[in-house]
Amino acid sequence: MFQEVSTRADFPGMELEVRRFWKEQDVFNRSVRQRQGRPAFVFYEGPPTANGLPGIHHVLARAMKDLFPRYKTMRGFYSERKGGWDTHGLPVEIEVEKQLKLNGKQDIERYGVEAFNKLCRESVFKYINEWAEMTEQMGFWVDLEHAYRTYDTSYMESVWWILKQLWDKGLLYEGFKVVPYCPHDMTPLSSHELGLPGGYKDDVEDPSVYVKFALEDEPNTFFLAWTTTPWTLPGNVALAVGLDIPYVRVRQGDEHYILAKARLSILQGDYEVEADVDAKDLLGKRYKPLYEYLVPDKPAFFVVDANFVSTEDGTGIVHTAAAYGVDDLELSLQKGIPVRHVVDLQGRFRPEVEPFAGLFVKKADPKIIDDLTKRGLMYRAETIRHTYPFCWRCGWPLLYYAVTSWFIKTTAVKGQLIRNNNAIDWVPPYIKSGRMGNWLESLVDWSLSRWRYWGTPLPVWKCEKCDDRRCIGSVAELGLTLEADLHRPYIDRVTLPCEKCGGVMRRVPDLIDVWFDSGAMPVAQYHYPFENEDVFKAHFPADFIAEGLDQTRGWFFSLLAEATMLFDQSSYKNVICTNLVLDKQGRKMSKSLKNTVDPIEIMSKFGADATRWYFYASVAVGNEYRFDPSAVQDVVRRFLLILWNTYYFFTNYARLDGFQPGGEPVPVGQRALLDRWLLAELAAVINDVEGALDAYDPNSSARRLEAFVLDLSTWYVRRSRRRFWKSESDADKRSAYQTLYQVMVALSQMLAPFMPFISETIFQNLAARKNGQPDSVHLTDWPVAAPEWSDDELRRQMSAVRRLVATGLAARNAAGIKVRQPLRAVTIADRPLQADLEAILLEELNIKAARYQGQGGDLTLDTEISEELKLEGLARDLVRKIQELRKQSGFAVEDRIRLFYQGDGILAEALERWRDYIATETLAVAVARGGAPDGASTETLKIEGHDLTVSVVRVAAR
Repeated sequence: MFQEVSTRADFPGMELEVRRFWKEQDVFNRSVRQRQGRPAFVFYEGPPTANGLPGIHHVLARAMKDLFPRYKTMRGFYSERKGGWDTHGLPVEIEVEKQLKLNGKQDIERYGVEAFNKLCRESVFKYINEWAEMTEQMGFWVDLEHAYRTYDTSYMESVWWILKQLWDKGLLYEGFKVVPYCPHDMTPLSSHELGLPGGYKDDVEDPSVYVKFALEDEPNTFFLAWTTTPWTLPGNVALAVGLDIPYVRVRQGDEHYILAKARLSILQGDYEVEADVDAKDLLGKRYKPLYEYLVPDKPAFFVVDANFVSTEDGTGIVHTAAAYGVDDLELSLQKGIPVRHVVDLQGRFRPEVEPFAGLFVKKADPKIIDDLTKRGLMYRAETIRHTYPFCWRCGWPLLYYAVTSWFIKTTAVKGQLIRNNNAIDWVPPYIKSGRMGNWLESLVDWSLSRWRYWGTPLPVWKCEKCDDRRCIGSVAELGLTLEADLHRPYIDRVTLPCEKCGGVMRRVPDLIDVWFDSGAMPVAQYHYPFENEDVFKAHFPADFIAEGLDQTRGWFFSLLAEATMLFDQSSYKNVICTNLVLDKQGRKMSKSLKNTVDPIEIMSKFGADATRWYFYASVAVGNEYRFDPSAVQDVVRRFLLILWNTYYFFTNYARLDGFQPGGEPVPVGQRALLDRWLLAELAAVINDVEGALDAYDPNSSARRLEAFVLDLSTWYVRRSRRRFWKSESDADKRSAYQTLYQVMVALSQMLAPFMPFISETIFQNLAARKNGQPDSVHLTDWPVAAPEWSDDELRRQMSAVRRLVATGLAARNAAGIKVRQPLRAVTIADRPLQADLEAILLEELNIKAARYQGQGGDLTLDTEISEELKLEGLARDLVRKIQELRKQSGFAVEDRIRLFYQGDGILAEALERWRDYIATETLAVAVARGGAPDGASTETLKIEGHDLTVSVVRVAAR
């Protein structure tokens, strides 16, 4: 016997009970173990950092991560789900700096690296309980008991092994390059980090200045050059022109300017073009430096040619500061122009640059503009709004700054990276050739060094005497064991003898990019190659990963790059790339805007199922989510409650009739038309959802399921109610019960990967431990449609009927005739429907007969209403009113009643004429004129200006 189901669903409370059941019965681990020996479905967990609170966007990512391993497990695959934690890097350091009220590296070193890193280790899991609570509450099944941690020695040793492989292949090298540099954290960053949230900010106001560079040998003659970084002007070493660009010399007053002909529009006021100038004639021309501080001892301050010069903006002459631009440094090295730093590692002008000494470069901009203006060297100064890079962790403006640091030569494997990326199935597909593909086409070498404290140390030792280098690939090479702590400062105390000269080798001070840690997880989570070789090979590559769009150039890139350099293949086959979760106005969520959302609060109020479903069904993957709590509430209203009410309807009547699912099934071919249609739809939806999930399309699969539930409720159940109401238990009623039962069980299985809680609740009551079924829906196989269910022709015909019903209802509405008012006939311009389908159409439209004439599918109503039709319409109104009175009186749906009425007129006439119909619809065992006994519920009904007093008395439950 099924358990009683309440009409008032408490989804959060129900989910709590399900979580208790899972824990008590160890359902997650059992679901994994029972598939051992089957083909694997490999999932990689992108490691979050637990020193910050989880947000609603983490529910999105984890909903996607949970869906597909659950689905694949039900399809018979063995899917372990090893969790992981990202424990290194600036996110952790910055939190500890705030905690200690430190400001920058000098403060950290005064505090002590050992003590600082100890706090970093403790801080890593500051919010672990909140993460665990969110994970459990949303039903994300992941193995956190055996999770990998990037700070573990075993993990770090595997990272070192990877770096040693790259060293041996000549892909790890020290170089002098211009890289994105954070002056606050005093560390270089990699170019792919600029694509992370906070990496670029739009609409940033900066100076836009046109500067005059005076020629040495031509009085009052100036090159005009443009820049948005005036702070780089004291570091100028050359000017660059394009050999294919036409230049001109113009006169304005007493001064002469040289610039590109195509950029004359930047001049202010009247001017006279004095002559055309060939770019070749400008090469080697010398000009006076704007500032004579730290003047290089080699030739500088002359014009050179460069292929990056354009006339899209500026003046066609490019100011070149070798130390502060990627193109600038490359050009200077190529032309033998000296490189000089006028700015220190904190982004402040060096003491030698006297007017601006100690000033942060951005604060120096206005002072430099003012100085050049006073000296007559500023042609034009204004502001511009553009996109500018910022540190994605601390929020400071980044500088492009030349440093000596360590790089990975990703450009050497660019072709393989592009090929391997093309082999990945991206969702949405346009990311492959768009965001990721474009990134790979413009690839630069990976800036690996981080000049910080809490992270994986770069395992390169350098000889103090002969400068020989050695890359270490294991702790054993250092005479250490896995019990050793490989972090700073301990690892910095380890020295090696130089095999070349016998000198002392010390480790270079650099750490590595935390994204390299993350990208190493396919290897390092199993401590490969030092152990678990078979385990690693069985779990590489991953079948599926999922994260946000920002990870395209973060974790997705690092995974792809490291696997390509190690194994010449990608480490993942399929990837879901979700977009941002914004607020309902389309703004990014932030504490300053006070629009952040607590995921625990949302799930506690509306339930995890509803929250998950919002992310599956609201938009296609790749689109932004405009999140608002009311949107989750809408999921409850438009989907969950409809599903619950259908479940309630079935269990309520099944309990009343004592229906048992194990009886002799009615053959499908002998079932009613609606039953056969519903099974045909079930077969189709199983196939459609399978296809969408196999294509990693959660949105299409969720919407298909949602449409099916709506059809189940508003078409099948609504049209089948009388079959469940009737007293006799005939084959038709048995067919209805068996059909609805089969569908509800299959539906609970299809919903299980999406909404693990309500599906479990439904399955527990309907099927668990019955007829050989397991005790949890998550231990069942994915439903398989029986061949005899499929009937595409019936689906097509029913779809045609439903379209005709919609057209007919619209025609009624246009004519102002309510549906309860019967009509004589409808004329359809099409071939005749078969009899049982025609009966459905006529009943839905409340029309007596159908005529078929012509073609084209048009539908015409006969709107003439006879007296007899009028009475019948009033009888239907009476049924609706009496049903409302039953409900107000607290009667159960199965309660029989006696019905009394008092009054005369057309309503009494309608009741008497349609007495049997009204009695059947309202479950009245008797209908009588006259007063009602004591205790009856009485109401005067008003319909179309007429009155009739009716009373109802409960007789007994069926």
